[in-house]
Parts: sequence; C-alpha cells; structure tokens
Amino acid sequence: MRCSIWHSLQKFIPPAREELLIPADSIDHFIPQKIEKKPLFSDIERLRPIHTHFAEFSFPFKISQTNLSQPFILNQYFVPMETRPLGQSGLELPILSFGASSLGAEFRSIDLNEAFSAVHTALDLGMNFIDTSPFYGRGMSEVMLGRALKGIDRSSYLLGTKLGRYSETHFDFSAKRVDESLHVSMHRMGTDYLDLVLLHDVEFVKLDQLWEETIPALIEAKNAGKVRAIGFSCYPLACFNKVLDHVEDDIDCVLSYNQYTLQNTSFADDLVPRLKSKGLGVINAGPFSARLLTNAELPAWLKEPEEVKAAARAAAKLCHDNGVDIAQLALQYSCGHDDIASTVAGSANPKNVAKWAQWLAEPIDQSLLAQVLEIFAPVKNLGHPEGLPENN
Repeated sequence: MRCSIWHSLQKFIPPAREELLIPADSIDHFIPQKIEKKPLFSDIERLRPIHTHFAEFSFPFKISQTNLSQPFILNQYFVPMETRPLGQSGLELPILSFGASSLGAEFRSIDLNEAFSAVHTALDLGMNFIDTSPFYGRGMSEVMLGRALKGIDRSSYLLGTKLGRYSETHFDFSAKRVDESLHVSMHRMGTDYLDLVLLHDVEFVKLDQLWEETIPALIEAKNAGKVRAIGFSCYPLACFNKVLDHVEDDIDCVLSYNQYTLQNTSFADDLVPRLKSKGLGVINAGPFSARLLTNAELPAWLKEPEEVKAAARAAAKLCHDNGVDIAQLALQYSCGHDDIASTVAGSANPKNVAKWAQWLAEPIDQSLLAQVLEIFAPVKNLGHPEGLPENN
C-alpha cells in the first residue's frame, strides 16, 4: 500500500517546469517586462531560477548593472541572508531556515508545484538550511524534498533531518533504528550524507535510553561520515536540562520550538546561556508559535492557555491598526537574537517564503514592538506541558 501511494504521488509530479529568469543585459532594477522564459535547469553552470511570484513583492534591493552575457541569479544582487555559526559544529546557518514540515501536508492539503517552488524560492533567497523529519507526513516531506532538490548542487545547501519519532504515538530511539532511519532518510532525499541529525521530541520517552544507546549510535554515524553534526529537540526546558546533563559534551546543538517568540522567551532566558557556555549551537523553530502570532484562525489543537490566545488577538489587532502584520513583527523578533544561529519557519506556499525574506530586509518597528511586548507581559513565558509528565 505504501509503495502504491508514493507511485501515485509521483505521477502528479511533473518532470520539468518553466521558471522565469532575468536577462542580465542593461538592468538596474528588477523589471518584470524584461523577464524571459528559460528551463528550470539550464546548461548554465550553477544557474538557479528566480520564480514568477517575486514580481508581486517590492524588494528593497537595487540590482547592480552587469555586462554578463548570461541570465543572472537575482539573489546574488540582494543583500545576502545573514548567517551565524552553529556553535562549534563548523556549520554556518542562515538566520532564517526553511522548515519542510508543510511539505508533508501536516497542516493542509498542498499543491505539488507550489511546494517545490517554495523550496526553490527559499534557496534562491539564502535560506539554504532545510529542516525536515520522517515524522512530517510520515515520510512524505523527505520524499518531496528528494524531488525538489534533484539536480541542485548538494554543496549549495545544508540538509537536516531527525529520527526517533515516526508518528503521533510511534517512537523508537534504539541503536538499531538509528542506522535504519538514517539510511531511509538519505535514500528519500537522494543524498549520501546529512549535515545535521536531531533526536526528535525526546520528551515523549524515557530519557536514559538517549545517552545509553541513541547518542552513541549517532556518534558512530558521525564518525563514519554519514552525519556532520548531531543534537536533539524537545519542548520542556526541564527535559533539555536533564538530557544536557548527560550529553552536552557529545552533541553539537539543540533545537527548541515556540519558545523564543514575542510571547515566550524562556528558551533564550533560561537555556541559551548554558548552551553558549558549552559552545553548543542553538536553533529556534516556530517564530509564529503555531499560528498564534499570525492573523490566521487559531487551530483547534493549539495548546496554549486561553489568556495567551486573548493576548495574541489583542497584539494582532494593535499591529493591524498600525499597518503591520503581526507575523512580520514575530519573524523579525525571533531572527534578531545574536546567540540563536537560526530560526526555522516553513510553508508550502512560495509567496509566504518570499514575503518572509522581504520582512527580514526591513527594520523592525521598535515602538510597535515595545507595545506588543507590553500586551504579552502578563502572560509572558506561559506555555503548556508536553510529553511524559516526568519530563516536564
């Protein structure tokens, strides 16, 4: 059944698409009328396309005049995406990375062409670290990435996945499954190595297995050249500290989500100082806090307390009244912490990805930020339990 599902999916994935490239002759600015069609992968070395929907956004960048005879890549002429080191791992991450959970249709049905375009747009705009997991779409996200990244120079992007969580209730952190999971993930994504592998949502299991079995197996994979950097992810800060007590000298980084946002900064307040003192890399995911910090309807599954939701609606209204999308303020804020290497945000809609790049190119409204933080002050750092009770 599983094979037939993937076979059916692939029938709807077109073998080639046409994208839009800007001709390089005599251009000072991005002018839509001067766009010409070229195939997605041309014979031009290292060519990467610029996507049609960029024309819908007013990027505040001037494109320098050039005498190149070939089409040029738009983001070479943009202010480049800022990068920060991931601790002492040797990896440099963009301050905004592309999260591929939505490619697994985790939150809504997706259009395949849009999903592939979202990946390409992220790479074009400098979001060259891609974060995924076999949990996302129960493997679909990794398969979709394998298709989207086919033909793109592997050295031009960083690829991270996770292991240990495979469904809502299926967790397996055994040493045997580490090797199997890495093999399957690499096969799905068409790569022979992974830049980063994280243990996924470790708060749902008994923790001692992680340092007794899982991390040693992952270190073996790292020593074998299959993985460049390793770490773990979870939500409860107590869980972070307990695991770090045993593995902080063996790993390269950690990932937290929804805890460095306009409403919740507990990750930066309580954990980042410890990580920084040990030279460990820091990744923050969920700048929009599961839609809490957007104008979208809040999902029924959102676990935040009602008083947090009420504060978020009030903050969103204040931003709207000032002509700003609260999601813009949220993204700018989350990406602004110097000790956090990267913030991960994901969408299968390329227009969203392009919009995020535009937002990061603009200065944050400090006055509005102060007012929003004041609204959130009574509910600052309020969260929810996650995983096993003893891990909270």
